[in-house]
Amino acid sequence: MAKIRVTQVRSKIGRPERQKRTLEALGLRKMNQSVEHEATSQILGMVNAISHLVKVEEL
Repeated sequence: MAKIRVTQVRSKIGRPERQKRTLEALGLRKMNQSVEHEATSQILGMVNAISHLVKVEEL
């Protein structure tokens, strides 16, 4: 399975609670923090929902 690196590039301040919880579920708690995940359909769906807040790189 492919791996992806997700980096938070925009703030969660002023965002809907659902988007804040999605960031936390991915393990992102601070600006410019990166986490690595397997590219499963669940993870890709979460990333797609907050694509305006994060940057995604394939590893």
